[in-house]
Amino acid sequence: MARMNASPSRPRQIVSPLVTFVLACSSGNERTASVNADTEVRQDDVGAGNLDVSDAASPDVPTDDLPTRRPPSACTALDGAAPPPNSTLEALCTLPAATESPIIGPPVTVAPSSALPLEVKSQVAHNNLDAEWHDGRLFLAVRTAPDHFASTETTMFVVSTDDLDQWRFEGRWKLGTDVREPQLVSMAGQLIFYFAVLGDDPLSFKPQGVRRTRYRGPEDWTDLETVFANDFIPWRTQRSNGTLYLTGYTGGESIYQLGGDPIRVSWLQSQNGIDFAPVIEGHEVVLEGGVSETDFAFLSDVPLKRPPGTPDTALALVAVSRNEAGGPDGFGSKICTASFAEPQSWSCTNDPRKYDSPLVFKHGESVMLVARRNLTETGSYDLGRDDLPLDEQYTAYQSAYWVAPKRCALWNVDPASRRVTHALDLPSRGDTCFPERVPLTDTTSLIFNYTSPLDGDSEPAWYEGQTGPTAVIYTTLQLPAVPPLEK
Repeated sequence: MARMNASPSRPRQIVSPLVTFVLACSSGNERTASVNADTEVRQDDVGAGNLDVSDAASPDVPTDDLPTRRPPSACTALDGAAPPPNSTLEALCTLPAATESPIIGPPVTVAPSSALPLEVKSQVAHNNLDAEWHDGRLFLAVRTAPDHFASTETTMFVVSTDDLDQWRFEGRWKLGTDVREPQLVSMAGQLIFYFAVLGDDPLSFKPQGVRRTRYRGPEDWTDLETVFANDFIPWRTQRSNGTLYLTGYTGGESIYQLGGDPIRVSWLQSQNGIDFAPVIEGHEVVLEGGVSETDFAFLSDVPLKRPPGTPDTALALVAVSRNEAGGPDGFGSKICTASFAEPQSWSCTNDPRKYDSPLVFKHGESVMLVARRNLTETGSYDLGRDDLPLDEQYTAYQSAYWVAPKRCALWNVDPASRRVTHALDLPSRGDTCFPERVPLTDTTSLIFNYTSPLDGDSEPAWYEGQTGPTAVIYTTLQLPAVPPLEK
């Protein structure tokens, strides 16, 4: 396994002047306005179209063979006698497979929009989200705040829909501090909601534990419980063959306050969405050093089960991990693989591009990644300044990254070479990319995401987007059909 140790000689709070610069250089209109959780924002200023999301899943749709989300029942009903519930869903369910290259549909604004219930008090920014089917409805969790950064006014809300047109209010959490990284999990007949609690200082990243609550019915949730280690950040969940897999990390303070403990990425599993254990007993931590946000895809149809005739040394999984804090072997991202023989040993190659908010999934024999793209000539986060000490490299790379425009992009990942190639950009600009994929059919998915306004002649830098309005949107993603397996 490739391991990196954070340099103990780095000064702490190295990023604070950079964030101060970001806040000072913004126009200030949105940030200094009197905005709080009771201020309602209903502008649809991000993309074209009206609210329109996928239908929910039938509880009896089998999940054992689904790698992530459950297809909505209305899509499967198109092959039977039951008609789809409305024309919008019928159009989504019957979208053809792409012939060669992926196809991205037009953006549709979800939050803020007039389709949200009055109980939702939308603020200026909407920059964390998750979506999950449960009990015939599509649930959506969204973080809203005065801007991208930590705030006492941050609120997490959950809404759901069953008709694609209107959303029902389900719950809201305002804790007087920052909340992020929502994870909705439908498993064993329960809807379980996890989110991370952080401090209220916009100049720092201070994890304060993970909260968990369970859904009991409309606007009815159990009391919040504190779970996991106090500095654990849950990043991605995926479900395959009846097992829930979770990647998360500890030591997040070291991303922006360097010189502390190494960041450690955990790889966990659960059979009920509540109790977690290492995927491989005795090997919870699979990466260590400057990495943090991590997602992965199994390369076999049954996770970690070697196909007949395949050697033990064949690859069992591929992962993408953001390497923002970096180390002696570079900054950017780590592209990692592990074999069937040693799935707990992740071997990695450094990529100079920083794939923020990675979402990894397998489609046929292809592995795809949705993550942030740096809109520069090379796209690199690591600018190759090996002549500088590590702490000065970090400062230079963060400064350059903050002033460059961004996109949320679809990428191809080659596990054998550990190389990532750009496929296309999603509708996005400014502050963008916290994607979530909701499959509808074998070839069509919804991609939920957030973005700065898509109109306008100027190309906003990332720091400008972080202090301005952002909205949650979705687009359709059509992929080529996968040839059937030979029997």
